[in-house]
Amino acid sequence: MAANDKPSARQLRYLRALIETTGQTCRWPKTKQQASREIVRLKQAPSSPGFERDQDRRAVKDALATPRHAASVHPSEVTGYASSARWAANADPAPGGRR
Repeated sequence: MAANDKPSARQLRYLRALIETTGQTCRWPKTKQQASREIVRLKQAPSSPGFERDQDRRAVKDALATPRHAASVHPSEVTGYASSARWAANADPAPGGRR
């Protein structure tokens, strides 16, 4: 096995299955040797219960489905409505210190 051979499709399928059953992650291997090391490591890891994997998958799916932008204004940051809306007292002022 050459040092820079790409991992085989069989190794990658097995690695994906091990990741799924253990509930762990790994750096995706670039060589056969790296894939073999990850397979050995994951084979020694305890298997995660199925309900736990389902809960994790559901939580990630729900989090990704909810559009939230880091720059969006959250309800706790403003008071009032329409033209009387103002930044809440405990919220940071607008960028640059202007309001």
